[in-house]
Amino acid sequence: MDRASPADVMQLAMDVGPAPMHVGAVLVLDTGPGFRLQAAERLLGARICAVPRLRQRLRRAPPGCGRPFWADDPSFDLRHHVHQRPCPPPGDQRALLDVAAAVAGEPLPWSRPLWSATFVTGLADGGTGLVIVMNHVLADGIGGLAVLAQLVDAGGRAAIPRASSPVPAPFPVPAPRAGALAASAWAGRGRRLTQLAGAAHTLRQGLIELGGAGPPRRRPATSLNRPTGPHRRLDVVAADLAAIRELGHAHAGTVNDVFLAVIAGALRVLLASRGEQLDLVTISVPVSARREAAGGQLGNQVGVMPVSVPTGGSLATRIPRIAAVTRQRKNAAHGASAALLGPPFRLLSAVGLLRWFANRQHSVHTFATNLRGPEQLLTFAGAPVRRVIPIPGTTGNVTVTFAALSYAGTLLITVLSDPSRVPDAAVLTAALRQELGGPSADPASPAPPGVRPAMAKDAR
Repeated sequence: MDRASPADVMQLAMDVGPAPMHVGAVLVLDTGPGFRLQAAERLLGARICAVPRLRQRLRRAPPGCGRPFWADDPSFDLRHHVHQRPCPPPGDQRALLDVAAAVAGEPLPWSRPLWSATFVTGLADGGTGLVIVMNHVLADGIGGLAVLAQLVDAGGRAAIPRASSPVPAPFPVPAPRAGALAASAWAGRGRRLTQLAGAAHTLRQGLIELGGAGPPRRRPATSLNRPTGPHRRLDVVAADLAAIRELGHAHAGTVNDVFLAVIAGALRVLLASRGEQLDLVTISVPVSARREAAGGQLGNQVGVMPVSVPTGGSLATRIPRIAAVTRQRKNAAHGASAALLGPPFRLLSAVGLLRWFANRQHSVHTFATNLRGPEQLLTFAGAPVRRVIPIPGTTGNVTVTFAALSYAGTLLITVLSDPSRVPDAAVLTAALRQELGGPSADPASPAPPGVRPAMAKDAR
C-alpha cells in the first residue's frame, strides 16, 4: 500500500487557508527559433510517465482502514494539467513572477493528480517560462528535485543530486479494495505496538528538533503574524553561491546559516520601517528525514525545526551564533517532529479548529527552506534552462516566507508574501540585497556599471 506518510497527513491537515498549500518552481527557458511549444508539451507528457505519482490521486481510506493512500487515476488526461498562458506586457521578470503567483494560487482539484505545468509565452527577451506547481502533499523539496530530474533532458538528470529513475510500471493499477486496506492498516498497527522502544526514540528526537519538551513559546506580536488572504506576490533576489559558501565557512557556518542570517537582518529592516522592533526572529526550517528520492517515491518525509535567530549586529556576527544552534539540532534529529505534530494537527482539523489555530499562532514568524540544486546548466526540449526560481508555500498567519535554491553557481532567494499584508515588499527585497552586499535584487537587472558586488549578482 502506498500510504500517505505522517508528514503527508500533516500537510493535508494544514491545507485549510484561503491560499492553497502549493509549492513549485519557475523554469526560465532560453528558447530560440527552433523551439516548438507543441513538441515541448508532448515531450513533457511523455516524461510524466516516469513519475508514477504524477498520474495518481490521493484517496481517503474507509473508516478503520488507515491513512489515505495513493492510487492510479484511470481517467488521467494530460490536458487537465498542462496549459499555456501569455505573459502580459511588458513581458519582463516582474510580469512572469506575477503569472507564476497567480498559477500557484489556483486550486488543484482533488479528483485529479495534484499538479499543473503552465508554459508562459511572450517573454520580452524571447524566452519561455515553465511554471510547475504541486500540492505540498505530493512532494517535499527533495521530492520536487526528483520530479525535476525526470522532466529535464537526459544530459541534465545526472546533474541533480539525490534523484534516480524508477522503473516504469503498468498503468493504471487498480486501487486496493477495502479488505486489503483494512488488513494493511491493522498489520501496521501491530508493527507499531512491537516498536514502542523505537517510538520513544522518535519522540525524543522530535522534541529535540522542535527545540525542547515544553509547549511552543509565544513570541512578541509583530506585523509578521497576521491572517493572510488568498493572493500572493513573488520577488526574487540573486546571489553568488561561491561567495555565500565562503562567507559561511569563514564563520563556522554553512550556506543555510548565511541564508537564515540574511533573512533575520532583512526582517529587522522591514520591521524598523514599520516602527517595530524584534530582537529574535523565529524561523521554521524544514529538516528532511531522507537524503534521496526517486520519481516514484515522493510525498513528505520532513519535520520542522524552529530556530530563533538574532536580528541585531552584523551579518558576520549572526552567522556563527546561528550555526551553533542549527549544528546541534540537526545532529540530534532528522525530520522526526512530524510524528509529534501530525496527531494534534489532525485532531484540530477534524473538529474544524485548525484554521482558527493557524490564524492565531505566534510561535513562528516565518518559514525558510533551502535546497541544493544542480551545479550544471540544464536543458528542456533542447532549450537551456536559464534560471530555476523556487516557489515556496505558506500557511496560517505568516505573511512572508522564503525559499532558496542553488543552480549553476547562483543562489536564488524567493520571497513569497501576501500583498495585502506586505505592501512594502520592496523594502524587504532591498534589505535582502543590502545584506548580501550588492545592488542586484532582480536577476533580470544587472549591477550598475563599475559595481562588482561581493555576493549579489545578475542571474542571467
